[in-house]
Amino acid sequence: MTPDMLYTDALHLLQALIARPSFSREEQDTAAVLMNFFHERNIPAKQHLNNVWAVNAYFDPAKPTLLLNSHHDTVKPNPQYSRDPFKPLIEDGKLFGLGSNDAGGPLVSLVATFLHFYDQPNLPWNIVLAATAEEEISGFNGIEALLKSPDFILATNPVGETPYSNWFAIVGEPTQMQLAVAEKGLLVLDCTAHGKAGHAAREEGVNAIYAAMDDIKWFRNYHFEKVSPTLGPVKMNVTVIQTENKAHNMVPASCQFVVDIRVTDVYTHEELLDLVQQSVRCDVKPRSLRMRATGISPSHPLVAAGIALGKQSYGSPTCSDKALMPFPALKCGPGDSARSHSADEYIYLSEIEQGISGYIHLITLAMKPH
Repeated sequence: MTPDMLYTDALHLLQALIARPSFSREEQDTAAVLMNFFHERNIPAKQHLNNVWAVNAYFDPAKPTLLLNSHHDTVKPNPQYSRDPFKPLIEDGKLFGLGSNDAGGPLVSLVATFLHFYDQPNLPWNIVLAATAEEEISGFNGIEALLKSPDFILATNPVGETPYSNWFAIVGEPTQMQLAVAEKGLLVLDCTAHGKAGHAAREEGVNAIYAAMDDIKWFRNYHFEKVSPTLGPVKMNVTVIQTENKAHNMVPASCQFVVDIRVTDVYTHEELLDLVQQSVRCDVKPRSLRMRATGISPSHPLVAAGIALGKQSYGSPTCSDKALMPFPALKCGPGDSARSHSADEYIYLSEIEQGISGYIHLITLAMKPH
């Protein structure tokens, strides 16, 4: 296919995806759009839950495998939208619509890249395309479920070998096509401070809010000793606080708050959790230990190729499905992360065009013998 044909297909696909709501766990309509897109091109795509995947025509399990992955779920529209979030309008060189930037632009650019390589014989790598669900909520039925699916494992891995032992990935997220070689992990803590209920007028009880404030002060002020050379310091933020009280005159017996911790590669989740529990008085429960900090070697062919093409590498403060992959992954894609989840989200048409050509040049160069 010519570059113009790839771009046109990608643009039309993105418009079709925007037009169908695809909130996390509700991606069935966009999964159907993707399945139909591949079937119209005689590519035998498959679906597991709301995850759609396909392999290149000359797939050889003995070769290394490059996974091209991005997500087709979205958050709910920002309440400040002034446009219909599901109407894919083009104005002033921009395509507007929910999910256009995060991560529709990267997704359709990867789909076009997959089409470019799909029927090329004698590639040194296999190429697998996976458009996955539930990324925005770090759900269990997205990339994690697909990688555990027996059908996917059987179709894409050598029989008798450890699955994914010779895999690597490009994760499509809006990075302005720069190279996110490292990514912070996520640790969310549910904390409960305890007091004793009493009547506010009689100054009875022990106020759990005040107990919570002492621990919140620690979360606000504590600085971790080790700093990552690529991801910087660990960051902690208290993001939610509440009590069960509805009455103004009741001293609360408990106060719940949530802490968002962005974890770097110099600490494990377990180390941070242990330090927190030793430092505060409240009860601390982690929601999950799944979203680990990740990195890919600067010498990996994908990274080396990107640097040779003049791209910059950096450590990303945000999480993606890269955290759930048991193999090296590079986060890279068209669009700007600053637009993600914003009102009147958009992506420039030129960014999609450049995303397609950028991915193709990056992979082509990375495949060359070194």
